[in-house]
Amino acid sequence: MTLPELTATPETTLQAPTESVTGVDRDIELFASLLGEVLREHSRKRVLVIVERLREGFLALRAEDDPKLRGKLMKRIDGLDPQTLSEVIRAYTIYFSLLNIAEEVNGYQQRRSLVSAGGRLWPGSFDHSLRQFAEDGVTPGQLQSLLEHLAYIPVFTAHPTEAKRRTTLEIQRRIFLLALDLHRQKLNQEEQQDLLGQILNEIQILWKTDDVRVHKPKVTDEVRQGLYFFRESLFGIVPQVYRNLERAARRVYGADCQVRVPSFMRFGSWIGGDRDGNPFVRPETTELAVRMHCEMALTEYIARVTDLSRRLSHSSALSEPSPRFLDSLDDDEDYWLDTMSQSQRRYVHEPYRRKLVIVGHRLEADLKRVRARIHGEETDLPEGYADARTFLNDLHLIRDSLISQGDANAAEGRLKDLIRLVETFGFHLMQLDIRQESNRHTEAVIELFARQPGAPLYEAFSEEQKLIALGEAIAHPHPFIIDKGTLTAETRETLEVFEVVARMRAEVGRDTFGAYVISMTHSASHVMEVMLLGRLAGLAGKTPAGWFCDLLIAPLFETIDDLERIDRVMGTLFDDPTYAALLKASGNLQEVMLGYSDSCKDGGILSSAWKLYEAQEKIIHLADERGIMCRLFHGRGGTIGRGGGPTHEAILSQPSDTVHGQIKFTEQGEVLSYRYANPETALYELTVGISGLIKASRCLVEPIPEVRKDYLGIMAEIAAQGESVYRELVAGTPAFLDYFYEVTPLDAIALLNIGSRPSHRKKADRSLKSIRAIPWVFGWAQSRHTLPAWYGIGSAIERWRGADLERLAKLQKMYHEWPFFRAMLSNTQMSLFKAEMHIAHEYLRLAQDQPAAEEIFARIQEEYQRTLTQVLNIAGLHELMEETPDLQTSLYRRNAYLDPLNHVQIALLERYRGEDTQEEREHWLDPLLRSINAIAAGMRNTG
Repeated sequence: MTLPELTATPETTLQAPTESVTGVDRDIELFASLLGEVLREHSRKRVLVIVERLREGFLALRAEDDPKLRGKLMKRIDGLDPQTLSEVIRAYTIYFSLLNIAEEVNGYQQRRSLVSAGGRLWPGSFDHSLRQFAEDGVTPGQLQSLLEHLAYIPVFTAHPTEAKRRTTLEIQRRIFLLALDLHRQKLNQEEQQDLLGQILNEIQILWKTDDVRVHKPKVTDEVRQGLYFFRESLFGIVPQVYRNLERAARRVYGADCQVRVPSFMRFGSWIGGDRDGNPFVRPETTELAVRMHCEMALTEYIARVTDLSRRLSHSSALSEPSPRFLDSLDDDEDYWLDTMSQSQRRYVHEPYRRKLVIVGHRLEADLKRVRARIHGEETDLPEGYADARTFLNDLHLIRDSLISQGDANAAEGRLKDLIRLVETFGFHLMQLDIRQESNRHTEAVIELFARQPGAPLYEAFSEEQKLIALGEAIAHPHPFIIDKGTLTAETRETLEVFEVVARMRAEVGRDTFGAYVISMTHSASHVMEVMLLGRLAGLAGKTPAGWFCDLLIAPLFETIDDLERIDRVMGTLFDDPTYAALLKASGNLQEVMLGYSDSCKDGGILSSAWKLYEAQEKIIHLADERGIMCRLFHGRGGTIGRGGGPTHEAILSQPSDTVHGQIKFTEQGEVLSYRYANPETALYELTVGISGLIKASRCLVEPIPEVRKDYLGIMAEIAAQGESVYRELVAGTPAFLDYFYEVTPLDAIALLNIGSRPSHRKKADRSLKSIRAIPWVFGWAQSRHTLPAWYGIGSAIERWRGADLERLAKLQKMYHEWPFFRAMLSNTQMSLFKAEMHIAHEYLRLAQDQPAAEEIFARIQEEYQRTLTQVLNIAGLHELMEETPDLQTSLYRRNAYLDPLNHVQIALLERYRGEDTQEEREHWLDPLLRSINAIAAGMRNTG
């Protein structure tokens, strides 16, 4: 394909792309032309020429390696000053943003065309999924039963791989909408010129808006970033998702179909609750985050209630509300007259309008109270709603009354949308998860026991003795005498977190918090320690009336060793009488979190994928044996090395009979903006995710075939081989970590203002254990190794199959029949495609020990070729991504601009690291940080 140049048109009139170019390429050509115009008029001298010469030169190198040309291009880069380099990098970054917009616009347009055609929709749509159900004999009753069990829970997190500012997202949104207008409307020349001028103006603003943050974001900034997607996207499309599912059910099963779609979506967040390794998340931070969530929800509800009050102007003289509704108005009379100081005659003949004005006033009172508390003020405010359920009851009264008087169509519109929102978001908006590392709880419990007169030495106990001691303390009416003033600051803060949970549940609602996640869970006592700390805050315990528990604890198993012993830890926990009683009192739901990032960093992608698969089967089997509902929480990121990949396929690839209608997963870093910034894309992403959940949950209504045991055995063998090969490189090669630190921009990533969390658990510790999994993956992606996502796969498969053609045939059959194996190798293809060994080799210029670096790279390159060969052979393909040509083309488009960016980054790292003083290094820091942003934008799912 021909890639567009960033050329500026010499004419004063803006030019649309030629008619011979269609679809996404037409839009890319348009955006490239407009960006070229902006660069010509508003960039430094010759920036546009440099951008294009680098693009053309590195494209030529892709076609045929030429050391002389490469040297010439690097000489050109070396001759550029920091300011010019910054502008060149920014030009590439903006191009990637515009390319992403063009692809999103055209993806949306293609889906709309299918809808307009009236035929079967795309795989992953509700229409396609339910038609398949009906063809397979799934009845409306079975579908209803399945829907009643659904829980779809994306959890927003603030991991340090998202570089986009909210300001940038807003500009990109405006360009998206203008591009849609170009598609939607038949325009005359003057109208077209106007739209092109508006797009040009937005690109110009984007060019003059700094895409790198001046200051490192605070946690509250990250909270606001998460809230952006609700205000701009999710509030609008969540009701639409439900509406589309209802329509699909009627379309497939008939207009008289009685299938009712419950509100099964919930949204979670870690932003302001994840304190593991983040010293900036304090108890007061969590409190503030909860109130900011509540403020956003109430603001949206007030706007929608105000809108409804204008629309539902029914006169009591022309329609008769239900008796229950009229009774509620009578009950509100004192509030209307005294609290609101309203005239008795106002809206006297418009009952719904009167009711909605009262509803709005109550919400306003709640909003004022929340805002006062955010600012540390306590004011005497009128009574609002005690909780979201009371608000919902009023909405149900209005709905039921409208239906009773023959106005069901009015109830089905905006009122139903508001009800869906309240059922989904409550007053809490997102259920905030709390996360902390297990050692913090252990240290607090040790100190609490040590402060009690005559108490035993807790740390000297065996695991069995710890469980007994913890169980007795939890059941005791007064387990400890606590003088907070004598406790260490760390223990005081740990206790305060639980007190905040109890206080905010009482203030906002019982659904305010999701799970308390314990990272690095190694034993059952780690969970019971958290339960004891919750007991001290009144969140769990035993009263004369029996056990109670308002704390959902999710142990996180994230290393290979932890995943292997998940059944021992959870079995011990389930069989502990105290924990079993508390679990039963809380609804008998156990959440278990699985860590993709650390397990991959620890044992490699093959071992991680397989151990996660086995862990899911083990824990579901344990829970089923004891009659416990178990929800798996997948800690996945954007990259393959962190459990990423298409959501629909990822859900379908889970072990059979483990999803059970519920799935919870993290949405991390740049994935948030790619999936949720534009409502049109968010609608699609939620739809394919939910349809994947519905398909994966068929085990709830009918038996499903088990995976063949020989497939499981083969996978176990391959995974063991892959782990051995990975550990041999990462842990068995003395100079390997030096290689990682030197040939990736990790030192610069740590300085980039894209997240509040430090990149290392411990400063100045270069060990694999200290480096966080996210910068580990991010660094390898920047230098085009993408090593965590594929290393070890080629050797493992080659060793298992050897030259045996029958074994190759068996692997090919596994690929076509087993969704887990297919998804794993499909994702591997994407990672191999994004890796570029010739560019990765260029980063070796940064290594201090060149012979050692060359030796390590040779091993990496050999494994890359080995993995490439084996994956293509199993999939029966001639080239990577052949089965997904649209995605292949999308990735190819980026390479023309990624190649020069990587070489620019190498030059900048050389200069930055080569300067003698911090002041001299500062000259090169700005373009270096921009290069990280730019490559991340081009690679897309980098974190």
